[in-house]
Amino acid sequence: MELAAFYPKISVAYTQVATIATDDHHNAAGIPCVSRSEWTFLSDPDRTIQKDLDIQEYTDPEHNPMIPHTLVLKPGLVIFSIYNGYWFWGRPSVIDLWHDLRAVTSEIRPDWDLSTPGLREAWNAGDFSRFHGWNKQAGVEDA
Repeated sequence: MELAAFYPKISVAYTQVATIATDDHHNAAGIPCVSRSEWTFLSDPDRTIQKDLDIQEYTDPEHNPMIPHTLVLKPGLVIFSIYNGYWFWGRPSVIDLWHDLRAVTSEIRPDWDLSTPGLREAWNAGDFSRFHGWNKQAGVEDA
């Protein structure tokens, strides 16, 4: 529920969340309604991800669940951090995710710190290539 409450902040920051469940499509489709989650839920009843990542919870052979994992990814699906949520303390808190997402964003956005030498000069010269969302002068004039 904390993630559901946190999600509006995540979505404003050009960040996406996805959940992969081993439930069939019909059952997985109900998860967002019950949890009040607004992000994408994917169904993997064949457990392709479980097999590919070797994350079968072998202590429950009857239900064959996945060991819960949370991956924070950078662009290009590069893994930044992994949380193994099998036990409660292995799950990321909203604070953990906030810190990870801050670190990833500062790493990938050249305009993270507007006091970075050369950024003001680039902006004044009309070079918006290092500014997220501003890729041409027309964008500035329209704003």
